[in-house]
Amino acid sequence: SLERLGYVVDTVNNGAQILKTMKNTRYDVILMDCQMPVMDGYQAAIAIRQIEFRCGRRTPIIALTAHALASDRKKCLDAGMDEYITKPFDRLALDGLI
Repeated sequence: SLERLGYVVDTVNNGAQILKTMKNTRYDVILMDCQMPVMDGYQAAIAIRQIEFRCGRRTPIIALTAHALASDRKKCLDAGMDEYITKPFDRLALDGLI
């Protein structure tokens, strides 16, 4: 798990919750599941980028998705995510992105 690697981790159940959490917490990186209820990862990334634009900061967002086509990667990047990794992923693949 990420905790065993020394990372402090917060977990949310949907994209709307990350927006609430970000009001009080600044993150070094966000691992964003693209398929979530209420607000998916694409919508959440767009909303985060809008908030950050007003605040003048940018948090790296790494998309986590089971979709592995080039068009899926483009969709993530177009939503404002910085990188893309397919599930299941291993520690080495993640380490190379963080």
